[in-house]
This record gives sequence, C-alpha cells and structure tokens, in this order.
Amino acid sequence: MYQYEAYNDPIQRPRYTGLPTFMRAPYREDYEGLDIALVGVPFDGGVTNRTGARHGPREIRNQSSLMRRRNQANGISPHDLCSVADVGDAWVQSPFHLEKSLDEICHFYERLHSAGAVPVSAGGDHSVTLPILRAIAKDEPVGLIHFDAHCDTGDDYLGSKFHHGAPFRRAVEEGLIDPLRTIQIGIRGTLNDLDQWKFSHDAGMRVIYMDEFYELGVKAVIEEIHRVAGEGPCYLTFDVDGLDPVYASGTGTPEVGGFSTVEAQLMIRGCQGLNLIGGDVVEVAPPFDPSGNTALTGATMMFEILCVVADALAARRSV
Repeated sequence: MYQYEAYNDPIQRPRYTGLPTFMRAPYREDYEGLDIALVGVPFDGGVTNRTGARHGPREIRNQSSLMRRRNQANGISPHDLCSVADVGDAWVQSPFHLEKSLDEICHFYERLHSAGAVPVSAGGDHSVTLPILRAIAKDEPVGLIHFDAHCDTGDDYLGSKFHHGAPFRRAVEEGLIDPLRTIQIGIRGTLNDLDQWKFSHDAGMRVIYMDEFYELGVKAVIEEIHRVAGEGPCYLTFDVDGLDPVYASGTGTPEVGGFSTVEAQLMIRGCQGLNLIGGDVVEVAPPFDPSGNTALTGATMMFEILCVVADALAARRSV
C-alpha cells in the first residue's frame, strides 16, 4: 500500500508515463500562489545561421522526465522549498516579426512577474533573454551570470539589432543589466573582427575566455562569479554552446574547446548563495542532435538552475 501512495506524486511515477512537463512538475495556467514558473520559449527568430532552437522547449520537457526530486550534490529539493509548476510556453503569434515577437514574450513574463512568480525558462535562441529581462528587471538593473561561447554583445547584423548575438548589449543600453555586475564565462572561437566583443570590455563586464578558465580552474571561477555579482539581484543565463560540442552538438553555433558538463554543473551549483531572480537555458536545437543528448544536457542544467533559484527564493523569505 505504501508503494502506491508514493505514486500520488507524479515525480515518483515511471518516467515513461504521463504528459511531459518540465521536471514532471504540475502544469498550471493559473499563477496565483506560484513561486517558480517553468517556461518554454519556442522562438528562434533571432538566429543568425542554424535554426532549430524553437524545438528546444518541447524536447527539454521530454528529457527532463529523467530529473528526480533532489539534487544529490547539494541536497536541494526545489519542489520542497517552493511551489513549482510548468506554466506552458511563451509562444508568439507573429513569429515573422522579430521585434513584435520579443514584445509578445515580454508581455508573457510581465504577467508572471506581476503575479510574483520567478521564471526558470528553456529557449529558444538567446535573443529571448532580452524580453525576459525587460519584464523582470525593468525597475533596476540586475547582475548577470552568463555562460556562453560568445559574449552576445554585438550590434547590427543584416539590418537588425535584436538577433541572438546582441541581447546583452541591448540589455545594457536599456538599463536592464549592470555591466559592472556581469560576468561572461566560456568565451572562445574564431572571429571576423577582433573587436567583436569590444562592448563587453568597454562597458566593464568581466569576460573569462576559455584560456583563462583553464588557468583559473572551476573553484576560482566560482569565487569570481560571487565577487562580480555581489549581493544584489542577478539573473543566470546558460547557452548550451558554452559547453564543448562533444557534450552539446545540438546547438546553432557550436564552438570547439568549451567546458564540460560536470564543470558546468559545478559552476551553476557554485552560484548558490547569490540573490538569483531567475534563469534560463537557451540554444538547444534538437534537429542537430537526434540522440536527444543535448536536450538531456539542457534539462540537466535547467534543473541545476532551478535548484539554486529555489534556494535563493527560500533564503529571501527567511530574512
């Protein structure tokens, strides 16, 4: 009898059963009383080359069935700390109009923010982080912990300033993030212009290129994250192309020479204690990885982010 009572919790049921939701959390369209909203953003209209990230949220949901309740490494059980639910997708009605699409995504997150729900999201390409920040950081600029192969602080490309290579330049210009409390980790790859990421340096962002990453080591990088982010509110964004493509081949802009999945997990876990107000995983493009491994990696990183965000929310409540 005890065994069957345990199955009242969907997370305890066999993973191949039921409709897939993020982390097997309940699906809700009502935000009342919700602490953390798990959101899909199936949009890749800001991609500059290989599309496919619009399919990321659906496959991440499927692979996230492999996540259990508790993080064995740090003991955090987000479902015990907070009310967590999958609230569906911030899908757009005008996907062929880039700026209008970003406005639609922003409006979705504004409703969540007004209800007091903290977002943990799965993209979509990295352009979707900008409208999320527009919704949750409109009152004051926040710090940013940014894992990526690219700084994403470019400018105009083929007539648009709102592609996935420029969201954090736009976020600084719009007063959404504080560049002095922004750290970008994993930057590497070839360039057509050596000044491509000049904006990051000129604005005062802390940029950790992969050469320095390996010189410092994970522990020192975590210390640097805390030093830069400080005690103020901050947002965590994880582009799967920050990982070496042997771990995440299903992404639009893979760059050889990235950090490993275990290094990524350690760094996200190392963000425990920061005043996190949300996070996302972006650029999972399932069509480039039919094995499902990249989506599983994305789901795993999303769970790690969920854990540290839930811990931060619980810490704020206890003050």
